[in-house]
Amino acid sequence: MYKRKYFFVILILWMNAGFYGFAQNVDVGLARSSPSYMVTPGDVYTLTFSVGGNRVSHIIVVDTAYRLRVANLGIVNAEGQTFEQVRARVEAIVANNHPLSGPQLVITEPATFRIFVGGEVRTAGERSAWGLTRLSSLVDDSLTRFASTRDVSVRSANGQVRVFDLFQFWRFGDQTQNPYLRPGDLVTFNRVSRLVTVQGAVERPGVYQLLEGENIRELIELYGHGFTPLADSTRMEIVRRLGHDDVSARLFLTVADLENNFVLENYDVVSVPAVSDLMPVLFVEGAVGLTVPTGVMRMDYFNVSNRITVQFHVGETYASMARRNRQWFSAISDTENAYVIRRGEVIPINLNLALFDAAYRGEVEIQNHDTLVIPFRQFFVTVSGAVARPGRFPFIPDRGWEYYIGMAGGFVPGRNARDRIVITDINGRQLRPTDPITPETVIFARSNHPLFVFRQYAPVITTVLSAISTTLTIMILLDR
Repeated sequence: MYKRKYFFVILILWMNAGFYGFAQNVDVGLARSSPSYMVTPGDVYTLTFSVGGNRVSHIIVVDTAYRLRVANLGIVNAEGQTFEQVRARVEAIVANNHPLSGPQLVITEPATFRIFVGGEVRTAGERSAWGLTRLSSLVDDSLTRFASTRDVSVRSANGQVRVFDLFQFWRFGDQTQNPYLRPGDLVTFNRVSRLVTVQGAVERPGVYQLLEGENIRELIELYGHGFTPLADSTRMEIVRRLGHDDVSARLFLTVADLENNFVLENYDVVSVPAVSDLMPVLFVEGAVGLTVPTGVMRMDYFNVSNRITVQFHVGETYASMARRNRQWFSAISDTENAYVIRRGEVIPINLNLALFDAAYRGEVEIQNHDTLVIPFRQFFVTVSGAVARPGRFPFIPDRGWEYYIGMAGGFVPGRNARDRIVITDINGRQLRPTDPITPETVIFARSNHPLFVFRQYAPVITTVLSAISTTLTIMILLDR
């Protein structure tokens, strides 16, 4: 028992070591391929060169003072240098002492180190990093909603403090604002000063952190990346919080406010409407916008009614509207019996003419706030044969053949044996009893009970036997 436990412990340790080795190999590949990899205390390098025809190999570990001992040939100070720079220096030292030795320095294992993260974080503490970890990797769910990504300070181990703006990196790709982290760094996410939202007809709506002196013009032009072609800059609005309660005020901006760079406050919400918002609208509801699955039909949406708000141009007809929105309609849409509700009046309209007759133009124009209703098409299942009440019954999704046989009153006693049925779908393909029942399926209950079959043919058999018996009797009498 103990041997088995020991075996599994060794196996788990071996697997973990394998995964760790894989991760390290990935880091080694990145470090070797990156010209910007900085020499880090704890890095392990391998130096190889030839002496007297023999290949010599040395393991070099970077100490905490960034020094590399190059075999017995000297010491290199690598602080503030990339591995590419240090490699050139080390290989030059070896080549000078051993000409034609072919020296080569490679990274064997990049070092990992700890940094400290504080400020507007849920829990301040240390994080693991390595030579290619950038500042932006610290932006995750550990930050509070008050954390600024525009004002992130990094104090290095030597006491130097630098401030970075990650927006400049994310928006413009400025790598100088997203530095590599170094051993001993103290990263502080300072508190955001102003959070402002822009929504509506701008190219990049969202929530942005404004710097001092930035207001409505910067919000629209820099952060929102300008108005969209349909933006209506004459009807901009601001929703502004008043105090710490949920009370808010609505401010209406003019073009002059934009030119004068209207001052924004924390948590302002700026809305830019579109000119298309002023267009008249049509409400479409019923069997529209629903996706009909192919193959097995699971119409769980059968009793669901969608409602769509559609903008239209003055003078447009229902025929043109239906043609340009064919994707609304599916197999469950009864377009032939559609109708329009207009100020209490019901106007029947056959959309099949618009959808299937290219020459049809239609005369019914859409009016503002019309409601176009597309009824759901009703499907049926036919049950015939040895049942009490043959007929057509409404299709119900996910019901098996037993349900429809029950709707038909069940099998007629003495006519059907062992629930034998024949199921045929709308395309004439015979289905198995275990297959899903689809709309317009025909279920035929066989009359295969032995007693029923016997009763069907009993009169014929009796007649034949009687005829045979009579014939035999006459023949016997004649022989006498």
